[in-house]
Amino acid sequence: METNQTSAQTPVAVGRSKIKWLGGLLAILIIGGGTVGLLVWTKSAAHPQVPVVWTLDNVASIGGHKPEVLGAPEIVDAATGGPALRFNGQSDGLFVPVNPLAGWSKFTVEVLFLPETNCPEEQRFVYVTDDNGDRVTLETRSADGRSWCLDTCLWSGDNNQTLRDTAALHPNGKWAWVALVYDGETMSHYVNGVKELESGIAFAPMTGGQVSLGVRNDRRYWFKGCIKEVRFIPEPLDSNALQRVSEKQLAINETARRLASAGHAKS
Repeated sequence: METNQTSAQTPVAVGRSKIKWLGGLLAILIIGGGTVGLLVWTKSAAHPQVPVVWTLDNVASIGGHKPEVLGAPEIVDAATGGPALRFNGQSDGLFVPVNPLAGWSKFTVEVLFLPETNCPEEQRFVYVTDDNGDRVTLETRSADGRSWCLDTCLWSGDNNQTLRDTAALHPNGKWAWVALVYDGETMSHYVNGVKELESGIAFAPMTGGQVSLGVRNDRRYWFKGCIKEVRFIPEPLDSNALQRVSEKQLAINETARRLASAGHAKS
């Protein structure tokens, strides 16, 4: 359980941004006042600041890295919204030996996932740690196993902040995009592009480390459900630029919910 916690009931609106990545270059297109401008710059070679997208459709390679496999995460098919990896909430997980956030002073982490019903009360589905013990975490809390709220945390040295709104509930058995954004001063989190909470925190750039998927790095708080995609972006995206559940995913949500409710896949 993380210490400093912020709760709120009303989402906060944010502005717009237009960002385009061209290989190892970051380009921002500025349109306004009858003029068009383009800013382009390169990033440090020590910690390349380019977007990293992981599609979870196998356990042999995640983003080109060989993970340590715990248990037996399984591939789910298109009928359930896959391909994606399903974790059983008891023994399945992946340790990916890289920290895509290393060296970044600002970032966005986005995850497309489906928490299943009858899940543990506390679950860690993306857990980023570095060599100093600092961490970036995306978690869920579920009091009844039928609905969940997003719980996110930044931990840097003696500074830490948790965001959790237990009144902002979302149904289990449905796909959702969640996001944790840090702009260098303030962290905020979103579900399907809607901001739920924000709070200020000083968070130093991370060092090298690992990403734990489906479980905490100490093999506790297992996640029961599916993870399809994880994105690491070296910029604080605004709500209009964040991912949202597609029409196709909306169309299969009820099927996925029924499968999850019936205990589809091993548990």
